[in-house]
Amino acid sequence: MADSHRRPQALAPDDLLAALADRHSVGPKQLAAPAPSDEELAWAVGLALRAPDHRGLRPFRFVQVAAGQRDALGELFAEGARLRGLPAAEVERARQRAHNGPGLVALVGRGREDEPDVPLREQWLCAGAGLMNFLNALHLMGYGAKALSGSSVDDPPVRDAFCREGETLLCWVICGTPRERSNPRYAADPWAALERWTAPGE
Repeated sequence: MADSHRRPQALAPDDLLAALADRHSVGPKQLAAPAPSDEELAWAVGLALRAPDHRGLRPFRFVQVAAGQRDALGELFAEGARLRGLPAAEVERARQRAHNGPGLVALVGRGREDEPDVPLREQWLCAGAGLMNFLNALHLMGYGAKALSGSSVDDPPVRDAFCREGETLLCWVICGTPRERSNPRYAADPWAALERWTAPGE
């Protein structure tokens, strides 16, 4: 299975569109080892950096959590849960969530208010587009992935461990090899999201 995972290959336009149309979130219970290699993650991040980025601010970055760091992350999750006043059973569940999925990457964003030519909405759009490019890249390499947030991204112990001054922990990306082929949960009807503008007076 590992040999099928590789950097994205050149595809005919129709094949590429069909492959992208098949991308959907794959939850941690449906993911197995291997996770993307360091080289494959670097390819995915490289594609993420092709997102529209007014003035090249790069308002996001990815932070890889190694397999040997999951216990340490679990302690941060547990500490955050305790600070939220959760009972012991919920604290333990929070600790175990750090072990979900074979691969784990954090997406960290920074919205700069000192860039008058680049409003915050453009910066957050850039971060979202970067995330989508990252997920698409993993999909084209044969991996499954899911972006998750939850309360942990706002817990001070977790946030402080990943963010520099002025940054926000946006989400986690759990990734790995799909155990079996799955289908999108929701149908994609483009005409439900594509409208023609009606000009004033029409």
